[in-house]
Amino acid sequence: MKEYVERLRQAVIDYDMEGIGALAEEALAKGLDPLVGIEEGLAVGIREVGRRFGAGELFLPELVMAAEAMRAGVAVFQPRIPEGAGRTVHRVLLATVQDDIHEIGKNLVATMLTANGYEVVDIGVNKPVEEILKEAERIGAEVIGVSALMTTTMPRMKELIDAAVLRGARHGKRYIVGGAPVTEQYSKDIRADGTAGDAPGAVQLVNRLVGDG
Repeated sequence: MKEYVERLRQAVIDYDMEGIGALAEEALAKGLDPLVGIEEGLAVGIREVGRRFGAGELFLPELVMAAEAMRAGVAVFQPRIPEGAGRTVHRVLLATVQDDIHEIGKNLVATMLTANGYEVVDIGVNKPVEEILKEAERIGAEVIGVSALMTTTMPRMKELIDAAVLRGARHGKRYIVGGAPVTEQYSKDIRADGTAGDAPGAVQLVNRLVGDG
């Protein structure tokens, strides 16, 4: 099985979006545990890509392609995981704030979090405060992450956190913010629980917030 784990890891690193699904099916047919395929193959591959991206060795298009390859592999393995298998799963809700339709960064964060064992519910772009809070409560999210790529939509992040405090929806939950114009100081000013400059950093932040890192 080690051969398939290594091939899966390499398929992510090589951005093999076309072939990774078939490889995952072949690995399952040979008896590979789907959790092992995800955690020791795909996840290790995307973490290596994330490391190279953070070190400036890869560029955004390559990170996006690796993320898509990883998603294709997860799509094959995930339905085959027995119910209740694996470690305790922490649930994260992601959204882009109202009046903003940018999603590449959010999607990369979703992929990296999934690769690191989180259950991610991505509700998409242009989401108003009410919908974000309602969905976070419905799914029992521990972490709520919102993004904005424009300075004109950044105030929506403060509106979200203010509304959460007002409604008592801050207790037991962590709110993180991200996007190109978002700074550490802005995150502190609006009383968010943190921000990160890239997808690997977002994983580290969430790890700290839920006590896994």
